[in-house]
Amino acid sequence: MLSQKQLQLLVQKISVQNFGMPFEHTAVFNKRLKTTGGRYLLNTHDIEFNPKMVDLSEFIGIIKHELVHYHLHQQQKGYRHCDKEFKQLLADVKGLRYAPNIATADSSILRYICENGHIIIRKRRFDISKYRCAKCGSKILFDGMHIEG
Repeated sequence: MLSQKQLQLLVQKISVQNFGMPFEHTAVFNKRLKTTGGRYLLNTHDIEFNPKMVDLSEFIGIIKHELVHYHLHQQQKGYRHCDKEFKQLLADVKGLRYAPNIATADSSILRYICENGHIIIRKRRFDISKYRCAKCGSKILFDGMHIEG
C-alpha cells in the first residue's frame, strides 16, 4: 500500500514523464470511492484515488486517466470523457478508459425459495415474514445460499 506522500510523488513523476508538465496540486486517497478508480476535482484541481485499486496492475492507467482530466482542464481544453481532446490524449498516453471492476466482499447474492419451489434472487436481505412470493403468493424461505457475484 502506498502512503499519501508516495502517491503524490508517483503522480508527479507520471505527469512529467507522460505529459511533460508538472502536477502542481494534491493527490490523495479517498476511501469513500467505491466503483471508480479516481476523480479529478474541478474546483481544487486535486485528484482523489480509490485505495482499493492501488494493488492492481492497471493503477498507473488510472493515474494517467485522471491526469488527462487535470492537464486538459489546466489548458482550457476539452477535459470531459466525451470530448475529442480527452479521447485523443488518453490514447496517446495509454491511460485507462474505464476503471477495472473490483469485486467487493458485500457483492454476494442471496437466494430465497418459496414453498412451491420458485427461486428468488436478491442482492439485499429482506424480512421474509413481511413478503410473499410474487408468482404464487406462498411463504418465502431463505435458502441459505450465498452466490458470489
